[in-house]
Amino acid sequence: MAAPAQVRANTQSSDFSPMSGAPLWFAGSLLAISNFVVVLDMTITNVSVPNIAGGLAVSPSQGTWVITSYAVAEAIMVPLSGWLAQRFGAVRLFVAAMIGFGICSALCGFASSLGFLVAFRVLQGICGGPMMPLSQTLLRRIFPPRQQSAALGLWSMTTVVAPIAGPLLGGALVDGVGWPWIFFINVPVALVVAVLIGRTLAKHETATQRIPVDFTGLALLITWVGAMQIMLDKGKDLDWFDSPYIVALAVIAVIGFISFLIWELTDAHPVVDLRVFRHRGFAASALVMSIAFGAFFSTVVLVPLWLQINLGYTATWAGRATAFTGIFAVIMSPIVARMTVTRDSRYLVSIGMLIFGVSTLWRSTFTTDTDFLRIVWPQLAQGFAIPFFFIPLMSVALGSVLPRETTSAAGLLTFMRSTAAAFATSITTTNWENIATARRGDLTGSLNGSQTLLDTLVRAGATAGQALRQLDALVQTQAVMLATDRVFFVTSFVFVLAAAAIWIAPRGKRAAVPAGVGH
Repeated sequence: MAAPAQVRANTQSSDFSPMSGAPLWFAGSLLAISNFVVVLDMTITNVSVPNIAGGLAVSPSQGTWVITSYAVAEAIMVPLSGWLAQRFGAVRLFVAAMIGFGICSALCGFASSLGFLVAFRVLQGICGGPMMPLSQTLLRRIFPPRQQSAALGLWSMTTVVAPIAGPLLGGALVDGVGWPWIFFINVPVALVVAVLIGRTLAKHETATQRIPVDFTGLALLITWVGAMQIMLDKGKDLDWFDSPYIVALAVIAVIGFISFLIWELTDAHPVVDLRVFRHRGFAASALVMSIAFGAFFSTVVLVPLWLQINLGYTATWAGRATAFTGIFAVIMSPIVARMTVTRDSRYLVSIGMLIFGVSTLWRSTFTTDTDFLRIVWPQLAQGFAIPFFFIPLMSVALGSVLPRETTSAAGLLTFMRSTAAAFATSITTTNWENIATARRGDLTGSLNGSQTLLDTLVRAGATAGQALRQLDALVQTQAVMLATDRVFFVTSFVFVLAAAAIWIAPRGKRAAVPAGVGH
């Protein structure tokens, strides 16, 4: 094994292998497209959950496992990306991951049950996890120093635009040709891009070296995250802690988490460098990232579900409504990036969080007759707030750690963001269904004049059974609406809590504007 000094020298000397002219921009475009596809797959399924659930004969809350399984698998792979790239080479790893992503996408489209679909989504997340950090690494490697800002801008634009395109494309495909095509569409893109990148960047492969990997830490990470996610996904179906299975998962998650913390803090080569939490600014930023992104992503999942289940929207129209979030996100990203250099990032994060809170509180006033325009306004406000949240928060986080810790800190934030999204989505959808069930019971017990309404419906030509079903549907619609408003109301205060929590961080001493705003 090379000595530490030699390892650093080899790494530094192989960081850059610049290209120029048309080949540079061709390769850069391929990397941007690949990043676009992976980020797109995080949001393209959001508007498809009701159709997937219906097609596979499961409940909408079970359908969200398609989202959470991908997010968890992707998150677990992020800490391994650096080791895999150093062991096998960034280009070879990227091509293999891209091919695997395409194959797993095809398997997802052919899945005949929820179990198979979730399993294939896990494999898809495993392949997709390394592709986002690797696309940044390779862009930085092939672009000359004077064009690094252009490379970061190219990567950032795909990262911002993909979540906008996801609901639009997903809705159109689901309504046009069926939900499997949200996965099939990845296949030709992934395979063609993989072949072209393999040929274009073969001469720009990174140096490889044998370095130790923390397999024990990785196993503990998979154990506690997996147990926690399965517990959250299956809890409602198994009556939570009345089930020995759920109790066992909870015990495994707790013991696994404690063991993971102890091991990672004492191992010489941890898979997740928890030592960066000694920096107060990073710890505060990680806390805010987990709280706020979990709340944000759970609403991103909930809104299309509510529109389709309660208001009768098609997947296409649900996608159009939610896509408005991206308009101001794209416009404000470069503006906020410049503001981060001259303004206290904590103020900017607080502004973003408070706008999130107000827009979510606004949603808690929705009723069953809410029109399209009223749905769009909070989406626009939330899109305006997104850059105020992501860009300065990353600046605070990465500006709080030592330069040599930047890569570890960025990877840890990505991991926390993805796991928070998965956990929060499961918790939110479960509570949404529980509240709807409780409100349905309340409404049923307090109905006045129900017999009169039934008689009116029968006189209008409905049979007694049809009249009863109409009344039942009316009660269910109102119960779901009340549950949706309640979830939005509680979530708005989570954003206010996040706005306050960022002030735990000290004022930043140096700017560290990230490559993009994330997704």
